[in-house]
Amino acid sequence: MQSSSHLQSSNTGRKRAAWYVIFALVLAFAGYNVARGSDKAPAVGTAAPDFTLNSQEGTPVSLHDFRGKWVVLYFYPKDFTSGCTLEAHNFQRDLAQYEQKNAVIVGVSMQSSDSHKEFCVKEGLSFKLLADTKHEVSDTYGSVMNFGVTKLSARHTFLINPDGVIVKEYKDVDPGKHSQEVLAALTDAQKPK
Repeated sequence: MQSSSHLQSSNTGRKRAAWYVIFALVLAFAGYNVARGSDKAPAVGTAAPDFTLNSQEGTPVSLHDFRGKWVVLYFYPKDFTSGCTLEAHNFQRDLAQYEQKNAVIVGVSMQSSDSHKEFCVKEGLSFKLLADTKHEVSDTYGSVMNFGVTKLSARHTFLINPDGVIVKEYKDVDPGKHSQEVLAALTDAQKPK
């Protein structure tokens, strides 16, 4: 027969384990919401909010500079990280196809213009990377992950037509497949209706 102190210890251990599981689930859910960014992104079918940010060259670039072209506006967490590097390489690999479709690639993250310049040089990137150091544009597009002590841009993409209207939004991005996914959507969006 087990002693009552052994049973109490066993029940206490089970309760503690149950609390750990609940705590882990709460953290996982909170992490999922943080990683997705905000739900206040501009809606498909609305005008893409205009902005001006400095590029990797240190020069101001505005969204309205690209009127008359399709724009792939992609937000990414951080220069030099594996997922962001893969995503950027794939956009660069497919850049000629985008250009044939009258489209430009514009990346946005919260790193500085200098960081973007180093990233472009090291990785051979020729499209614009914009420095959202005050996270205002990322916030406007519902693309901020807030980790308490630091904020990063969430991995979101907006496909914007030549009139400046958002026609497609991506909130769950697989960096390895994303460029091909956006090219397919661009091809579909350009088909005569």
